[in-house]
Amino acid sequence: MIDLLKEATYEIAAFLGEHLPRLSADWWRGHVVDRLSFQQQRMALERGIASLEQLDLAALLRVMDQNWYELSELRQWPREGRNWIKELQTIRNKWAHLTTVEPAFDEIYRDADTLGRLLTLIGARAETLESVAAEKRRALVNMAPANAAAPSLPETLAGSTTAFRAGDIVALRADPAKLLPVVEVLPGGGECRYHVFENGTKALYYESQLQPLAAAPGDETLLEADELRAHLTSLQILSPSTANLFSLRSGRVQFVPYQYRPVLKLIRADRPRILIADEVGVGKTIEAGLIVKELRARMDISSVLVICPKALVAERKWYNEMKRFDESFSALNGALLRHCLKEAELEGEWPEQYAKAILPFSLFDSDLVLGASTGRRKDQGLLGLDPPPKFDLVIVDEAHHIRNPETYLHQGIRYFCDNAQAVVLMTATPVQLGSKDLYTLLNVLRPDLVIDPPSFQQMAEPNGFINEAVKHCRVAAPDWQEAARACLDGVARTDWGRLFIRETPEFQDIYDRLGSGALSDDERIRAIYSIEQMYTFSSLINRTRRRDIGEFTSRKPETLTVEFTSAQQQLHDDLLAVIARILGYAHGQQNVAFMMTTIRRQAASCLYGLAPLLTDMLNGKLDQLELMEASDSDGNSDLRFVEQIRPDIEAVLAQAEVLDEDDPKADAFLKILKDKSARENNKVLVFSTFRHTLRYLQQRTADTGLRVGLVHGDVPDDERAELRRRFALPKADGDALDVLLSSEVGCEGLDFQFCDFLVNYDLPWNPMRIEQRIGRIDRYGQESETVAIVNFVTPGTVDADIYDRCLWRIGVFHHAVGGSEEILGAVTKELHDIAESFTLTPEERAARLQQLADNGIRQIQEEQELEARQAELFGLNVPKQSWKDEIDAAESFWLSPHSIEACVSTYLAKRLGTDTEHLLGEKKLRTLRVNQSARASLLDDFRRLPKSSEPVAREWEKWLRGTQSTIPVTSDQQTAAENPKSLHLTVVHPLVRQAAYALEVADAQACAVTVESADLDPGSYPFAIYRWSMHGVKPDRMLIPVALSPALESALLDALPEARTADGGGSLGPTDKDALDARHHAKWAEAQALHIANNEQLVALRIQSLTVSNRARCKAIEDQLARATNSKIRLMKESELARAQADFERRMNDLKRAAATGDIRVSPVVVGTVTITRPSA
Repeated sequence: MIDLLKEATYEIAAFLGEHLPRLSADWWRGHVVDRLSFQQQRMALERGIASLEQLDLAALLRVMDQNWYELSELRQWPREGRNWIKELQTIRNKWAHLTTVEPAFDEIYRDADTLGRLLTLIGARAETLESVAAEKRRALVNMAPANAAAPSLPETLAGSTTAFRAGDIVALRADPAKLLPVVEVLPGGGECRYHVFENGTKALYYESQLQPLAAAPGDETLLEADELRAHLTSLQILSPSTANLFSLRSGRVQFVPYQYRPVLKLIRADRPRILIADEVGVGKTIEAGLIVKELRARMDISSVLVICPKALVAERKWYNEMKRFDESFSALNGALLRHCLKEAELEGEWPEQYAKAILPFSLFDSDLVLGASTGRRKDQGLLGLDPPPKFDLVIVDEAHHIRNPETYLHQGIRYFCDNAQAVVLMTATPVQLGSKDLYTLLNVLRPDLVIDPPSFQQMAEPNGFINEAVKHCRVAAPDWQEAARACLDGVARTDWGRLFIRETPEFQDIYDRLGSGALSDDERIRAIYSIEQMYTFSSLINRTRRRDIGEFTSRKPETLTVEFTSAQQQLHDDLLAVIARILGYAHGQQNVAFMMTTIRRQAASCLYGLAPLLTDMLNGKLDQLELMEASDSDGNSDLRFVEQIRPDIEAVLAQAEVLDEDDPKADAFLKILKDKSARENNKVLVFSTFRHTLRYLQQRTADTGLRVGLVHGDVPDDERAELRRRFALPKADGDALDVLLSSEVGCEGLDFQFCDFLVNYDLPWNPMRIEQRIGRIDRYGQESETVAIVNFVTPGTVDADIYDRCLWRIGVFHHAVGGSEEILGAVTKELHDIAESFTLTPEERAARLQQLADNGIRQIQEEQELEARQAELFGLNVPKQSWKDEIDAAESFWLSPHSIEACVSTYLAKRLGTDTEHLLGEKKLRTLRVNQSARASLLDDFRRLPKSSEPVAREWEKWLRGTQSTIPVTSDQQTAAENPKSLHLTVVHPLVRQAAYALEVADAQACAVTVESADLDPGSYPFAIYRWSMHGVKPDRMLIPVALSPALESALLDALPEARTADGGGSLGPTDKDALDARHHAKWAEAQALHIANNEQLVALRIQSLTVSNRARCKAIEDQLARATNSKIRLMKESELARAQADFERRMNDLKRAAATGDIRVSPVVVGTVTITRPSA
């Protein structure tokens, strides 16, 4: 056959040489070079090809295919002729990548027949056609059952006296469970010997030491329909596909579809690295948690490093959020970090105890990055560790803080990212070409792509053409395909397109589809999706804006102004006078100024919390977390100055302690609560920055008879979850709470979409904190159309000025403010500077606040307008329906909560061998009941899983080893969120994993099922399902249905969820099995040929682009090194250069391995019959 393909190459070249010159004068350029694939064009240019005879068969077939319309019109060819060309392209790929096993003779016959048809079409020479006919005759002879007439002699008559032959599977007599293949027979004098394959090498045994396998039972056991579904679910769990999301509905959080966008992008990217640049309030932390779950299901990641501002560590934001995903993290302080570095230096790896750690920005200094000298001894810094610590995943929150490449923070984070397998950077930085912050972040994320500012600009260049192509596809004007294809020509001409896009199989495929004739509407929709995937930043950046997802509810803010009483006003004025006096002789001490601001804000919040605050201050009992919340800063407060001002503070304290109980603000607050309590939804969520205010309100609220709870940063997690549960209970429930009082940190990680009423008893000076407060109720799934926001303000306080002249005008109470964390952070800093200044007059302060609001509003609007203008350059304007459809497509029935629960039920029944139901209850929260002996069996299976120190695994093992026979379980996400102590059955839970492993068997399982369908023809059909494992540069796994009916084959996996066990069904006979195998082999051969060809093409493209980008990357670092004069900067750049080279060598070796391993490995997993019936009326 290979010789025939060589002859066909000559014939096609001669035919094209005769006919293409008739098409145009510039036929070589217009009908040959321009019609080649982009990769073939480059190769033709590099090799100096100037004639058809120099092109290989793949290139000639493409030229013929791309000139089909002109040639068919010239020669009057039939329409099916083009199918022969396309079939021959597949045949060529297959024979170009032959394995050691030659194709079956019926396949050779089909290939030769297709070749003959095409050669006849072009008028090939008679001798060539005769060669093809001879090959067909040879295949027919070998296909005929002629050798059945002359059966081979029995083994004994043929002279063989050995019990086993090469290829037989045998068992050891001493260990019958051990199965070994015979690789060589060595007849000998005394006793026949055998070489078997054992433990990766050949081992020698005598015949008497071996025995044949026990005969298999005569009757094949058929799976019930439920068992079949559980088997398919187990296969999906253990064979992750990029088509499906494994993190869907995982985590004890609400299901929010758009939060899965970055997960999809990450798993489909060529490297798992992404910048999540969502606007404030969209839910970046939840998205990071979903990525952790997805990677754990796919790659079993065990080490995760979160790097974030110190305040987020102190507030336990990341700890609490990750706990919602059943993940436990350790916060590192300076001492623990030094311990980890020492362990990494001595042991060569990061200590396992801190494999999941949270590290604050504040620890990144010279000592951490470069090392510290202590006497004669030098502690090793990050850059000196060999080997470097390699985390499976690094997450950097508020990543805009690393904008300056010269800082230790930047260099330390770059170091961790360079050595990590996966990286997630998170910030609300605007996505704009002119943004230096965005360039810096992408350079840290993908230094191999975004090398320098010019390459950043080049990367955006194709996106304008891509955007226009998408528009043509959407509008679908009469010439839309031609116009869209012209836009893709523009993509290919850009510098970035030439290097990284035009030679990819995906680009070539959509380019060819647009030029292959009229596309249907369905094909047009698929074309839009294919083109949108080309956006150069699409796989690197996820940018979800509030306007993309729409408003969740309508916000109805209300300002409740309450004046001080005369006694309160006197105390407030006296307090301000004392503060001014203290600041006068404190000479600008930062700690003094901060503490005075805190006292002043406590007074504006609640004068009845002032005395407890001052008492704690004098006694040294102030809570650092509460102070950090009030200050919007990362620093710890040094209160040693208190002794210097004790007399002044004691004077204010004495006055505060005798303040009368007349409190109009609290009275107005209680009236609101009573009015709300009369409604059906009586829930009120109340925020205050200060714990002393909250304790005061708790007592006042409880005195009214309302049921009230209090949550703040020091409330234990279990208690926080219990308070949230009680707050969610309906009004009539005796255990319900009516009011929940909370600090900033108290509600972190808790959702209250059932509550539609929020009270700000006082207000933070940080717009992002206000958005976070409102976001507790204004969120996806809010049950009310509107949410009420009541803001208490006391005239004459600095808080009132900030509220009226700045916060209200910015608009944060009316809608999600959007904008970047950088702008809102700058607004917050300026607010503090103005409010904490005692040199400004009230008029000056009011003017400065108004100007600040105007500037902030203008900056946010300008930022959003610029981003809107540049949105097409980044592929941001993807319609909501597009990504919703994409997420819907990634959801699989086989991985749904129902299927996972059914898989576990089937496993328990099979493993424990009883008819007892182990999952009890009909509601979403069920009870798992297993007695002690059954738990021991489950514990045995658990111990066969890869060892894990995850909290979920420890809790599961603890229950299995314990004495309790029941435990609450659920597969429902919302139920898991409401019941944090229940087992959440997701694809990563050890019970689900051990069920999957137990149900996965090596041999194909037989079944007989029946399905009702109005679309498929009634009848009984044989079918099979194979598991394909794609190996190479883009590994993947998938289940492939095979049936002799094309309609059934395409609908099979969608039909099986509704299948029932067939009555009296039997197993398939050899004829049906052979027919299915032949059908499968044809599908596999075509897919494998295409996969290998694409793999080789992708590897070649990536090696080319990696070489070019590495050269530029190293040159850029070398230039920076040459300019550096500071020895520490030189040391950091030298380390960066070494990492760049090591990264290049590692990735180049990976690509070379991928080039050699391109293959599709197959295994049959299900074989059986399906009976199609019409639905009953």
